[in-house]
Amino acid sequence: MAPPRNRRPGFSRRAQYGLFLGYVVAIGGVLIGAVLLLLSTFNPPAYAVVRGFFAEITTPISSGIAWATSGVAGAPDGVSQHFNVRAENERLRKQIAEDETLVARARTLHQENRRLRALLQVRDVTTDAVITARLVNSSASSTRRYATLNAGSWQKVERGQAVREAAGLIGQVIETSPNTARVLLIIDPDSNVPVRRTRDGMPAIAKGRGDGLLDVRAAGLSNMTFRPGDIFVTSGTGGVFPPNIPVAKVITNQRDSAVAEPAANPNSLDFAMVQQIYLPPPAPSPTPTPGGAAK
Repeated sequence: MAPPRNRRPGFSRRAQYGLFLGYVVAIGGVLIGAVLLLLSTFNPPAYAVVRGFFAEITTPISSGIAWATSGVAGAPDGVSQHFNVRAENERLRKQIAEDETLVARARTLHQENRRLRALLQVRDVTTDAVITARLVNSSASSTRRYATLNAGSWQKVERGQAVREAAGLIGQVIETSPNTARVLLIIDPDSNVPVRRTRDGMPAIAKGRGDGLLDVRAAGLSNMTFRPGDIFVTSGTGGVFPPNIPVAKVITNQRDSAVAEPAANPNSLDFAMVQQIYLPPPAPSPTPTPGGAAK
């Protein structure tokens, strides 16, 4: 037969113990409250001591509960701030990258403008300028050193004309088409430029090495001394390159020649000016004398 559904507490010792403990706790609480009430009424100092004791016990527990509660309550805000900070960092990184690109472009434009202004100053004092154009490419990775100018025969560029920038000589036009021209750079092994030393006028030949530098050798003289820092300019000999264009600066001297760096850096070319072929003035013709002999 099934046991009745509604059982009294007396049928369970566990329930009896629980009910008994509940009564004990209730009675104990009432007694403690009564004692505290009597202490607060008749002996306030003792009551203050008891209150401080319980405060010392309950304060850490209350603090831990408050900390846990505030941490749980602030968790959504912390997660939201984390993702907001990440998004802000990504935006700032992107902005920094864009700013760096703008700064690089600005520096490039500044350098181009500076070189163009320098070329304009050279053009203002030069009477044989043909055109100022852009060097669109150069063979920097090869021992043969050429460049392409975006101006050609339609712009009056001709074979043999000198190409320079403000800092010095770049090369010589060797081929032309309607809108482009091929330039042999002075650092090419096939390039030979008649030059002279500025401090004493000593004639020499500047020949390309193919590695970005020049070999300078004295023309027709032996046992000539080169000094680091010697400056060489075009001499005008041969009637191709106009005189007094900076060509090279000696950096080391060898036994019978010197290694020099070009005045115009071939690795940073952008704009260049083409000049007419230099033709030195003809020698004066001899004047006849009354006796028939020329002087």
